[in-house]
Amino acid sequence: MFKNYFKIALRNFWRHKFFTFINVIGLSIGISSALVIYLIVHYDFTFNQNFDDSDRIYRVVSNYTFSGEEAHNRGVSGPVPEAVRNNVSGVELTAPFFTLSQPNVLVPGKGGVPVKFKLQDNVILADGRYFKMFKYNWLAGAEKTALNAPNQTVLTADQAKKYFPKLSYNEMIGRVITYDTLSAAVTGIVEPLKGNNDFTFHDFVSYSSAKDNKALAEELSLTNWGGTTSSSILFVKLSPNATKSGFEKQLNELLKKNNPPKPENKGNTRNFTLQPLSDIHFNNIYGTFDSGNPANKTTLYGLLAIAAFLLLLGCINFVNLTTAQATQRAKEIGVRKTMGSSRAQLVTQFLSETFLITLFAVIISVALAPVILKLFKDFIAAGIEFDLFHHPSLFVFLLILTIVVSLLSGFYPAALLSGYKPVLVLKNQAASNSSKTRNSWLRKSLTVTQFVIAQFFIMATVLVSKQIHYALTKDLGFKKDAIVIVNSPWKNRTLSKNQVFMNRLKAIPQVELISAGKAAPSSTSTNSTEATYIDGKKETKIELYEKYGDPNYIHVYKIKLLAGRNLQYGDSTRAFLINNTYAKLIGFKNPADAVGKYIDKFNGDKRMQIIGVVADFYSESLHAAIKPTCIHISNAFYNNGTFHIALKPQTAGGNEWKTAIAQMEKAWKEIYPEDDFEYNFFDESIAKLYDSEQHTSTLLTWSTGLSIFISCLGLLGLAIYNTNQRTKEIGVRKVLGATVGQIVTLLSRELVMLIALAFILVTPVAWYAMNKWMQTFADRTSISWWIFVVSGGGMLLTALITSSFQTIKAALANPTKSLRSE
Repeated sequence: MFKNYFKIALRNFWRHKFFTFINVIGLSIGISSALVIYLIVHYDFTFNQNFDDSDRIYRVVSNYTFSGEEAHNRGVSGPVPEAVRNNVSGVELTAPFFTLSQPNVLVPGKGGVPVKFKLQDNVILADGRYFKMFKYNWLAGAEKTALNAPNQTVLTADQAKKYFPKLSYNEMIGRVITYDTLSAAVTGIVEPLKGNNDFTFHDFVSYSSAKDNKALAEELSLTNWGGTTSSSILFVKLSPNATKSGFEKQLNELLKKNNPPKPENKGNTRNFTLQPLSDIHFNNIYGTFDSGNPANKTTLYGLLAIAAFLLLLGCINFVNLTTAQATQRAKEIGVRKTMGSSRAQLVTQFLSETFLITLFAVIISVALAPVILKLFKDFIAAGIEFDLFHHPSLFVFLLILTIVVSLLSGFYPAALLSGYKPVLVLKNQAASNSSKTRNSWLRKSLTVTQFVIAQFFIMATVLVSKQIHYALTKDLGFKKDAIVIVNSPWKNRTLSKNQVFMNRLKAIPQVELISAGKAAPSSTSTNSTEATYIDGKKETKIELYEKYGDPNYIHVYKIKLLAGRNLQYGDSTRAFLINNTYAKLIGFKNPADAVGKYIDKFNGDKRMQIIGVVADFYSESLHAAIKPTCIHISNAFYNNGTFHIALKPQTAGGNEWKTAIAQMEKAWKEIYPEDDFEYNFFDESIAKLYDSEQHTSTLLTWSTGLSIFISCLGLLGLAIYNTNQRTKEIGVRKVLGATVGQIVTLLSRELVMLIALAFILVTPVAWYAMNKWMQTFADRTSISWWIFVVSGGGMLLTALITSSFQTIKAALANPTKSLRSE
């Protein structure tokens, strides 16, 4: 029986090659998209799931409010881990660790010359409790004693092979590795954690090593309850009967006892909360760890929606074309029913045909998936790959997808075709193609749905592109072109070396101006402090954002000075510039009135004078509003390691900038011979602030293109079918004097009405969705009316062009051919 079904299906496919092609291509695009998006979503949603009792594991995180503004930190104060261990009940296990700031690693080499591995990330201080909470497979060494003593280290297998490529794991035990100034002997080798997880650490130095290392001890601040660093992480596993709220209450009482509120901090708050392990990979507020990036659940759900839409478009094409062709198989069905076929058998036959087409589409999709992943590799996580043999879940997903698509595409056509009455169909009375029949209305509804989806994608793409263009071209309050930023190596940074490098830069002919400081006016790096302005009895306490720069800072970036004077080197500890936003917040409508006033409790206890007010500028992306900001000189070397270099204009076709950068690199190598020279153009850094939006735009562009392509394929198929069905009507109309234009208009009228209806339905939905997305920007472009007009008009024009290939051909046909048989 199934062999017979297979033969009939192949014959039917061959008889209707073009419609079969449309169905296979439409489903292939939808299934390919679903497959790639499944890989992306599955990758992120399976993070941190391979740990025992993961539902009882939490990270302790810190929350603050400063002058009414919230702040969050994934770390805790230095004394918190031991305080929790000794004073908080309901805790089965604690696991503190501390992330080291990219140490240079020295490993013994040939002839006593050490091999240097620069700036290694994912190196942490930990102890045996870490390995009790997060289970690793040990390849060498003893888990119970590996990190019990100071100056010990455990390595993952891949990192161990990187350090000691020719040694076995057992031979590595006892070898000494130096992390900057800390030497540690290898006491264990472990396998990297299996599965997707954020715990990508590969060097584990014993926590107790910090006690004998002054620099590390200061970093850990084991006695300071007042400070918090994102490097100091604490995980806890609660007892089975303990509650999250009970733990938090005890911990916050402990905080109040050891760090009671001070009068000068009135109005500010601080507390600890527990973050579930399952939330770490998706929480943008706290982030993952110092070297990791969280995923965005909203983005993942958006990807799932795109996959569903593209899959739905392919299924709609199948239903439309199959029901449109129903009458061509009516006699076949009538004969089969007369010969004794049951409706269930006919449904099975038609579903098996759908299953076969879906199977072809799945095979094509499997071939396309690696190509699509390569196409989007720039913003797809490195761990995502298409490997059927190492990911058995892919087989399950493809099987489920094949069955679902087969049923979704084939069930209604199968039910419709199998429902014909044999007496009527054998008398040619199965008028399924009438515009008044139920399946005709279904086709129209599905066609409208296709155009709704396609127009939604078009509108969203246009708006996202408009917002990105707005962000990249908006006057941000500073110059961003022709500025090169170079960061001196913070491990080898000294004020004297910085000065020597600056002097060398000044000698380069193409360099116009140089400023030394910290972050550029707009960047992802932020510093802030509390500051109080006292006007008589009134105190205005505000979180004030800081920018560090010398007197050339505002000249390099062309930041406008509204009132007062610029910075001078003697102002470092007593005066600063403020922006106009801060001047208004402390009560000065006229910037000049703020000049000369004093700000108290700046950075704790400093009193600073306002010597000038600059025009507002964006210190972050347009997602954030302009913040109250000050610019001041710092004498600390860690606030003076960034060089902001303004270049002179380049001649047309010239390579002066390239020459200047080569000279900068030469000077760098003479002053910092052990460090790599790295630079970036400031305007490129601004563009990177909108990487997420750029990726969204790219994804939407592809989705729009695919949705239009699928819709137009289906539209072309329907146009061919409709013109074939109306061949004699067209012939009669031409004989009676109808022009080609009138016939094309007649055949296109229904299409125009369907697109117009889709436009009416999609416009309010698209406006609502776009408005919600735009709310994420503090400064945003408008949702202009022309976005909707261009999108609707573009869709209409594309659809008319697509259908015109067939409608014009039908209108130009010789009527005598269609009427010869009458």
